[in-house]
Amino acid sequence: MRPARRVERVFGTTLFWVVVIVIFVYMLFPFYWAVNSSFKTEAQLQMTPATFLPRDSEGNFAPSLINYRSVFRDGQFVRGIFNSTLVATATTALALVVGSFAAFALGKLRFRGKKPSLYMILAMTMFPQVTVLSGLYAVITTLGLTARPSMILSYMIFTLPFTTWVLTAFFKELPVEIMQSAWVDGATPFQTFYMILLPLTAPALVTTGLLAFIAAWNEFLFALTFTTIDPGARTIPVAISLFGGLVARHEPFGEIMAAAVVVTVPVVLLVLIFQRKIVAGLTAGAVKG
Repeated sequence: MRPARRVERVFGTTLFWVVVIVIFVYMLFPFYWAVNSSFKTEAQLQMTPATFLPRDSEGNFAPSLINYRSVFRDGQFVRGIFNSTLVATATTALALVVGSFAAFALGKLRFRGKKPSLYMILAMTMFPQVTVLSGLYAVITTLGLTARPSMILSYMIFTLPFTTWVLTAFFKELPVEIMQSAWVDGATPFQTFYMILLPLTAPALVTTGLLAFIAAWNEFLFALTFTTIDPGARTIPVAISLFGGLVARHEPFGEIMAAAVVVTVPVVLLVLIFQRKIVAGLTAGAVKG
């Protein structure tokens, strides 16, 4: 039995690592290929068979920065970085502020209709963007809002319900004795929320805030719609989609890959900076007792 168990254990471990490696390659290969293509010239991109590293006609390693130079010389792309940063940051800040207030009320206060409110918030995340686009565009047009405020308010449709739902679970896990002690000491409900409970949910705020930022940073449909009459407000996804070649029917694949790498770097840096808070936020409340 011992040799059989040993073989079974070795087989299980081997299978586990094979699956891990397959998933790792499957998830990282597209990003690697984007980085690889971004350092290739037009001639290198047309080489057959395709190379896994930028190489010249003689097979020597020959990376090029021409695509990155072209991207940063494009004024539309540079404006897109500014617009995306502004819109995504404002959307995240509003979602966290409003969502934390709503989550505190839903998680710690007692009032009629709390459960239906939670289910309504969850239901709001189930509607595809395209189903609300036409009505939302009509509302924005009636209000006469410009492109950037329009995008910020429209992004709240999918960031605010998610933020509220997730933060509500974290507020529910906080001991009610903390609130009772604060009230005994004379703290108001707002002081209890702002000075005591909110700092305890910092991992959750970082996790939900980062996810909301990524969602707003990558959003394309609303941005494309609301910037049709204001090209100067185009965000990065829209700017990349409108990259044009030097001649008709030419797709600037290298520049698109370089732009994709540039816009991915800030998100990766944010994840690396806040990785401990993210892990704490994802695992908080997983174990009770």
